[in-house]
Amino acid sequence: MLQHARREHLKNTTVVSGMSDDPKHHPTGNAVKDPEDWVTGDEPMTGAQASYLQTLSGEAGEELDRGLTKAEASEKIDALQEKTGRGNG
Repeated sequence: MLQHARREHLKNTTVVSGMSDDPKHHPTGNAVKDPEDWVTGDEPMTGAQASYLQTLSGEAGEELDRGLTKAEASEKIDALQEKTGRGNG
């Protein structure tokens, strides 16, 4: 009986610790990351970033730089959100 209880405990411990490492169980756990640390940060900005930057740039009275990388675009979005009042806080 004691061995069975120990096996169950280990089994449950494995499942619990495995769940904490599984990003599917914590989909936003790594959502905030410094753009400088992005693996793909040096790739060209995405279409969605370009579209949003076009909107924000227009509202801020700035010209859109279409040569930004993903990381640069993310940082520019943050700056323009702050400037236009569209930020998260």
